[in-house]
Amino acid sequence: MGISEETVVAVIMVGGPTKGTRFRPLSLNIPKPLFPLAGQPMVHHPISACKRIPNLAHIYLIGFYEEREFALYVSSISNELQVPVRYLKEDKPHGSAGGLNNFRDLIMEDNPSHIFLLNCDVCCSFPLPEMLGAHIKYGGLGTILVIKVSPDLASQFGELVADPETNELLHYTEKPETFVSDRINCGVYVFTPDIFTAIQGISFQRKGRENLRRMSSFEALQSATRTLPTDFVRLDQDILSPLAGKKQFYTYETLDFWEQIKTPGMSLKCSGLYLAQYRFTSPQLLASGDGTKSATIIGDAYIHPSAKVHPTAKIGPNVSISANARIGAGVRLISCIILDDVEIMENAVVTNAIVGWKSSIGRWSRVQAEGDYNAKLGITILGEAVDVEDEVVVTKSIVLPNKTLNQSVQEEIIL
Repeated sequence: MGISEETVVAVIMVGGPTKGTRFRPLSLNIPKPLFPLAGQPMVHHPISACKRIPNLAHIYLIGFYEEREFALYVSSISNELQVPVRYLKEDKPHGSAGGLNNFRDLIMEDNPSHIFLLNCDVCCSFPLPEMLGAHIKYGGLGTILVIKVSPDLASQFGELVADPETNELLHYTEKPETFVSDRINCGVYVFTPDIFTAIQGISFQRKGRENLRRMSSFEALQSATRTLPTDFVRLDQDILSPLAGKKQFYTYETLDFWEQIKTPGMSLKCSGLYLAQYRFTSPQLLASGDGTKSATIIGDAYIHPSAKVHPTAKIGPNVSISANARIGAGVRLISCIILDDVEIMENAVVTNAIVGWKSSIGRWSRVQAEGDYNAKLGITILGEAVDVEDEVVVTKSIVLPNKTLNQSVQEEIIL
């Protein structure tokens, strides 16, 4: 019994096809959580971080994608990590907390003492064992990972105020119109199972209000558009905000990197952050070479074992090359993600770009951008099976799948 009391489970929210629209055209081919960053699917990074949690019994992925889209990955990652990983499909939106509660019985099957909740589109070092240690020391319902950001960025996220000595969460507000704090919610949590009682309490409150409104059918019709479903519970507005300052939630501040992966531009930035982290966590994944027998590598780069890279190519920094890619003589790659089955021919240059599956870039061509990861055309994106012919320059553009470019383009979206 003692061992089961220490068991921990992890839940990773992966969203769904309607949530990844800002990630197009890349999400047209693959669920966003499976898009590779630093050579590994996006969701692989939080999953592998969970492996470091002591007494981890199970990892659940919750989302709206069809189960078949995750079946192969879930099977392979379970075998690789020797931890059961299971995908759970939501039947309808339940909110960030409601989604957790919807699968309460499954999550509680292992009788966990603690439950981690992570968002798939968060890029950070995931200091999960440290969070768990801090939470056990604090007590309460849960502990939230937080980070300090510049005041001008804070309003894009959930801002919070914590006691500087006890780290108790005192105040929480989601995307406020006026500045509250430079500490924000990172979207990574550890809870005790009592979190389910809090979530169900919100549902019961809503049901109670619904019953009161049934006194008047007209009022019920009027309010139907204003009220949320009883089982739709948001973690931030419905749980964190009302329970702040009640010794229920605490904060753990990371001094490491943190980003949200909402767009292809941010995925390129985050790929670089994960490559840099490999130096400490997985140095065997980083490529090396000095141009004698293999390509010259500058900074951090990942090259899939099946990729063929000419020894005269120069790769890096922040380059990820996927399976069966072919990189020709004299090619220069800087800050880019090269996806499966791409061919880049002699003396081509790719910088600040994502090159889609089965695309080709001709001799002496350039695919480039300035590398402003937050701008709409800050990086160049080639969708699947885009052919850039010889001596063509593609600058700050987005090209949808199955296009052939035989002349140079700049700052264009090619549909």
